[in-house]
Amino acid sequence: MSTRVTLLCHAATVATGRAAFPMDEPPTAHGRAAAERLAPVAGGKPARTVRGPELRCADTSVALGLADALVEPALRDCDHGNWAGRTLDQVLAADPAGVAAWLAEPEATPHGGESLASVLARSAGWLDEQARAGHGRVVAITHPIVARAVAVHALRAPASVFWHLDAGPLARVDLTRNGPRWALRGFGTPGS
Repeated sequence: MSTRVTLLCHAATVATGRAAFPMDEPPTAHGRAAAERLAPVAGGKPARTVRGPELRCADTSVALGLADALVEPALRDCDHGNWAGRTLDQVLAADPAGVAAWLAEPEATPHGGESLASVLARSAGWLDEQARAGHGRVVAITHPIVARAVAVHALRAPASVFWHLDAGPLARVDLTRNGPRWALRGFGTPGS
């Protein structure tokens, strides 16, 4: 049985507008409205609809018309530890060596939270489980970091590729699997 997975990143939040490491916050009114405009594209007829546990994923799911999406812990955002709520510029000013380590070493946790390697492994495990379970078409509302990690896994790329993928609010990643490998069918922002 073939599997098709569509990941949709949550709508814009105050943190995404500030280029800040996220906290558990809802989408902005503008972000919600943008998600509502996507609802016909996102809905379709998935066999399974899931979402990350955070408020921004829950609210985006509702705005997309997918209020019945099941909470999937593996789709949670990265735990950015003591960087949460701070902008990248603030963190760079306070801890440039920590940011450099975070960008260069997948196992690094200078923020005291979760490593990129952990996010990559968790995301890969979730994606491969969708094929093993034979869900058919799956729609997942998640976070840009998870969408990027899933794309890295699907491409069988090294962790360093993660930093070369850009996904923002409402970005979409489409994947299919019919056999032993995932194929990346699309990666981009709405309208791209």
